[in-house]
Amino acid sequence: MKRAYWAILGVASVLGASAGMPPRAVAGRASINCKMRFNTTSWSAIYKRVRGTGRVTCSNGTAMNVKIFAQGIGLTAGKSNVRGGVGTFTGVYSIDQVLGSYAQGEANAGMGNSGSVQVLTKGTVSLALSGSGHGIDLGISVGKFTISKAG
Repeated sequence: MKRAYWAILGVASVLGASAGMPPRAVAGRASINCKMRFNTTSWSAIYKRVRGTGRVTCSNGTAMNVKIFAQGIGLTAGKSNVRGGVGTFTGVYSIDQVLGSYAQGEANAGMGNSGSVQVLTKGTVSLALSGSGHGIDLGISVGKFTISKAG
């Protein structure tokens, strides 16, 4: 299990390095802090699919309910869920910037209770995800993580 933690952390650091440089300031606008609380379910057998819902809230008082969909491919198998996950966005000047598709790479290994840490990027916006869940997961995958407005 300890190896799985280090594998997840390694993937997160590589993806985080690709986000590396801080986003350029938008003239006359300050960045805002946005967080997402979410729940997801996933299954995989070479192809990985994740579906879920969440709510994004920002420091400027804006909020939005969102849908989450992720798909990827790799050497992976399992079925799991995450309840009460947290995502933190950086490089955001408007809540609408959190919407769209993020590049995703993931390594996981868990049976029963397990945890996940990921850093995703979409242009100048980065998203750090963390959560704990239940299920069976083993593998490495790459793909995309998409956030869209609910309803």
